[in-house]
Amino acid sequence: MDLDRQLPLNELTSLELELKKSIQELMDFKFALDESSIVAITDARGIITYVNEQFSRISKYPKEELVGQDHRILNSGHHSEGFFKEMWRTIGSGKVWKGEIRNRAKDGTYYWVDTTMVPFINDKGKPYQYLAIRYEITERKRVEQELQKMMTTIIDVQEEERKRLSRNLHDGIGQNLYSHLITINRLLSEMDHPLLYQMQTEATQLIEEIRDISWELRPSVLDDLGLVPAIRSFLARFSENYHIDVYFECMLNRRLDISIELTIYRIIQEALTNIRKYADVSEAAVTVREFDHSVRVMIEDKGRGFEAGTGSRGVGLFSMDERARAVGGELIINSSPGRGTRVILEVPTNPAMELKP
Repeated sequence: MDLDRQLPLNELTSLELELKKSIQELMDFKFALDESSIVAITDARGIITYVNEQFSRISKYPKEELVGQDHRILNSGHHSEGFFKEMWRTIGSGKVWKGEIRNRAKDGTYYWVDTTMVPFINDKGKPYQYLAIRYEITERKRVEQELQKMMTTIIDVQEEERKRLSRNLHDGIGQNLYSHLITINRLLSEMDHPLLYQMQTEATQLIEEIRDISWELRPSVLDDLGLVPAIRSFLARFSENYHIDVYFECMLNRRLDISIELTIYRIIQEALTNIRKYADVSEAAVTVREFDHSVRVMIEDKGRGFEAGTGSRGVGLFSMDERARAVGGELIINSSPGRGTRVILEVPTNPAMELKP
């Protein structure tokens, strides 16, 4: 190098100091990250090029057994193929992906990690490697699962109690009232008295009220005939009582597990109750569609709507969400002021007996 092109000594010393300072900062950042997080780096094809000690410790694989492999070595089989396709689609387009993943360690045990995948982009705008930063959340997931089991048990107990009360009302008090009404009608055939007509009217009203309460608690048609007849019967009563026309489209040709049928029925019931109370509409729509391994339910209106994601969720929405979780489903609510509300339930299904034509 020509001397006239060399930097002055004092400027060179300053650059060296800045470089050393930057390198030290990077080392400090790496130390902090390695101490607190599970870190891995992969190339553009997903091949692991670096893992830290935390990664090796939690996965129980030595570093040399991880480097050169892809993350399928940790695949627990818990997530669907679509789950990982969506992850790769996201990071492959240069976007950050966040999610929770269950992995399998070398000894066969499972562990959960809260994961952030960050793509590094080259000058052509394409990812050339990926940085994965993870935090173990196995204990948190265990507690969540225990809470979910408790909630599922509470829902099951609640439904059994509803069923018992419904049967008692219908077969006990309801039948007694009907017997009294028969007696009153027989007396009216023998004598004409205003009090008898009053008793007849009151007994008829009480019978109707008992039927309505029994239906709200647990419609017998749901247990006896299944989900679709129960929905149709509920929608007919709903439209008659509240003057809201409900369009119903159903593509379901078999009985489902009773817990799934109950979940779908209750969520439709709760969603339409919210429409009646808050939407200020004369029409609504309910759609039930079956896919290969799931059922999608959609309840929508074109009413007032609300600002989704703001404020606390009411008891009704909380109940719907917990019921969906109890059967492994997902509840999505889309709404905006003046544009109505759409409630979508996605629930996985198991093989069940086909309905006979």
